[in-house]
Amino acid sequence: MNHATVLGLSAGIADRLAHPGTAPSTVSAETARQHLAHGPIGIALLHIERAAAGLGPWQRAHDWLAAAARQPFTSGADSHPFYGAPALAHVLACAAEGLPGAYERDLSLLDRQILNDVQRRLDAAHRRIDAGQLPALAEFDAIRGLTGFGGYLLRRDPAGPALRSVLDYCVRLTEPITHEGDTLPGWWTLTGPSGRPDDRFPGGHGNTGMAHGIGSVLALLALCARRGTTVSGHRQALRTILAWLDRWATTTSLNRTWPYWVTRDELRTGRLAPAGPRRPSWCYGTAGVARAQQLAALALGDAARRAVAESVLLDALTDPEQLGATTDSGLCHGFAGLAHLTVRAAADAAPETAHQLRAVLPDLLATLLPLGSTPEEAGAALVDGPAGAGLLDGATGIGLGLLAASGTAPPHTHWDAFLLVA
Repeated sequence: MNHATVLGLSAGIADRLAHPGTAPSTVSAETARQHLAHGPIGIALLHIERAAAGLGPWQRAHDWLAAAARQPFTSGADSHPFYGAPALAHVLACAAEGLPGAYERDLSLLDRQILNDVQRRLDAAHRRIDAGQLPALAEFDAIRGLTGFGGYLLRRDPAGPALRSVLDYCVRLTEPITHEGDTLPGWWTLTGPSGRPDDRFPGGHGNTGMAHGIGSVLALLALCARRGTTVSGHRQALRTILAWLDRWATTTSLNRTWPYWVTRDELRTGRLAPAGPRRPSWCYGTAGVARAQQLAALALGDAARRAVAESVLLDALTDPEQLGATTDSGLCHGFAGLAHLTVRAAADAAPETAHQLRAVLPDLLATLLPLGSTPEEAGAALVDGPAGAGLLDGATGIGLGLLAASGTAPPHTHWDAFLLVA
């Protein structure tokens, strides 16, 4: 897929979502209004990035934001980086990058609310650690937890005390906890991957993913270190997580992969249960973990680990079995997410590997354009398709993922900060 076709597909999605009043009936300002993953503020994010790149009018972004913000957004305990005031803050921060001075008053108010919420969450997390208890996924993960908040703070106040407090917490999270006679990593949770009790996970699990697992903590620690914000124990925490991932990697003559999680039985036996090929997505799987490892290697100055991480990512993107397990197009666990992650990883990779990573983009993107359809038609069809218009799984995320993959430039507004990939 060439540059013009990629941009045409993104434009087709944006045009189908030009205004809340003309969007498909399944998309309204009231549908998941406060949710970044599914609602109108995620759609606004697509228009914000396109406008900042000179590809569309700012009015579309303003219209979606105005439609979503007719009623107050939730803050406090019921909010998180993908829901309520923190989600709106991320979108407005992106708009402010493209339009300096825009939404300044609203952002100041939201930032104060977020700082209060982060402190409340940190206080609860430290009390939990002091009591020797295990965390819930929502305490620390990228979607609902403190690493997600850390990603926002990194762009808004990278040297501020709130981010340093989040990093101090991340360091403590890597300290082991003894539970029922087993020594567990500090991020072990007693629930299933959904965050709820699950009979399929007796004794809980250790989650490796970027969305809900220790991959997000690794990425945040690495991103902060690369930008010069570190705390006591920072580098050791990076190495502790890397050692865990090394322990549970599966290495064959063809490739290296990481499990989505480790169960209590697997921890006790020291062996992973047999599993077939798994998709190498951002949220779970080898692609997201490889990017986090690449960022950590860059932060630590570990050239050998960096080379391995980049090679593993390239293998995942060219392995027919792993790609065959990838069955959708979205940003979270589909081909658009792989394409965007590939662009971000290539920008930091060694020259030869960077060239090889960029060379796989046409094949990844080709899955998004059915034979015989124009880019504009395909874009509109994605909005109207079963995955819908949402940011994480639907057309909006595809439209955003396509922009960097088109080869024009990195994101203009750092819209992908919530992914913790750059």
